[in-house]
Amino acid sequence: MAGYLLKNCAAVIIDEGKGPVVHRNVDLLTSGPAILAIGENLEADALPAGTTVEDAAGWFVYPGLVNTHHHFFQCFVRNRADLDWTKLSVIEWLDRIYPIFSQLNEECFYHSSVTAMAEMIKHGCTTAFDHQYNFPRHAGKRLIDRQFEAAELLGIRFHAGRGGNTLPKSEGSTIPDEMLETTDEFIADCARLIETYHDTSPFSMRQVVVAPCQPVNCYRETFVESVALARDRGVMMHTHVGEGESPVIQARHGMRTVDYLEELGFAGPDAFYAHCWELTHDELRKMAASGTGVAHCPEPVYLVGAEVTDIPAMAAFGLRIGLGCDGAASNDNSNLMHCLHSAYMLQCLVSSGRAHPVPPPVDFLGYGTTGGASLLGRRDIGRLAPGMAADLFAIDTRRMDYVGTRHDPLSLIARVGIGMATDMTMINGRIVWQKGEFPGLDEAKLSADAEAALSAVEF
Repeated sequence: MAGYLLKNCAAVIIDEGKGPVVHRNVDLLTSGPAILAIGENLEADALPAGTTVEDAAGWFVYPGLVNTHHHFFQCFVRNRADLDWTKLSVIEWLDRIYPIFSQLNEECFYHSSVTAMAEMIKHGCTTAFDHQYNFPRHAGKRLIDRQFEAAELLGIRFHAGRGGNTLPKSEGSTIPDEMLETTDEFIADCARLIETYHDTSPFSMRQVVVAPCQPVNCYRETFVESVALARDRGVMMHTHVGEGESPVIQARHGMRTVDYLEELGFAGPDAFYAHCWELTHDELRKMAASGTGVAHCPEPVYLVGAEVTDIPAMAAFGLRIGLGCDGAASNDNSNLMHCLHSAYMLQCLVSSGRAHPVPPPVDFLGYGTTGGASLLGRRDIGRLAPGMAADLFAIDTRRMDYVGTRHDPLSLIARVGIGMATDMTMINGRIVWQKGEFPGLDEAKLSADAEAALSAVEF
């Protein structure tokens, strides 16, 4: 079975289930999809047949990052100066942007997924969850099928969140009719995708999450049926919570979003919510008690102008926390590594006014790795140890950027930040990015094809 020996690593972040520890001047050996061994002086002449030796001198080797919230299709509405978050509320922004989203076609969804996944891989992300809730009628129902196709092309581990919106605008949602589905349509396609793609075997590269877009844009029955399907099929559940909609849900249902979802059963160890920046401490405690997780997206905090998500309180209450890029609604890049730095720095900004101290920088690395794996229900990814998936990235620290920082690899990403692509990203034992290239792929052609798909749409 083919594998790699990363020889003479300057540092490897190892976690055997008790937290991350730095091991210096060691080798890391993979075999097939898994890590076989980590240690000093693994001898090249005693390696399994088919092992390729990589000189890793100067490299810091980290567990691959796990993204827990994104909207890949929004890569095709990036860098729009006319969509100024500083002048719009969340609801106002939705009213303006959804008609633009509704114009995308199937090719747009495929090429925007390639675009987002490629950028994520370049910056150390090895498992990506996407919340794909945009299903314009003219684009058809095979949009997530095309996302799995894109994931296979690039070699990324992919969890597809099948989203959807069912409440008409005439009844209080922000969704154009072109993007509406019935609850039956939504549930039927979730079931089809689970049957077609969901793989629970070790080192699975494809899984499906039932993910109605948000309570404010869906009928109650949509969430009730989502819970029934997810629990019957043993898959995870996801939605948007606590990003400005709680007063609307209070007016409609007589309770805020967390209580509403808990009443419907859309809570527990098999559920995780995106954002949660407007939640009270009592709501956070309730989520912790049920085991419901949080996909924290730090970058939107800059643009939404709302309060900084209270990560210290979440950590103190014992919530499971992961990190997400979010889409170009509120983040114009797909760089999860940058989100680790943003998440930490934002907490430092408001620390003097918080009841709980900012978690140490290493914890933010944990949110982006083991925390994300927990949200997705994975025990085979998120940390480096023998038997775990060979998902990792390497940074060559023999650069001016890292002078004075190399004494603490655990804090480096969150505290200092990484301003460039990785030197190597490996997923499932396969090198998918190295020396500025996607092996076997032509990045210039991928880029040109994506631009062509985008230019064919009239917004």
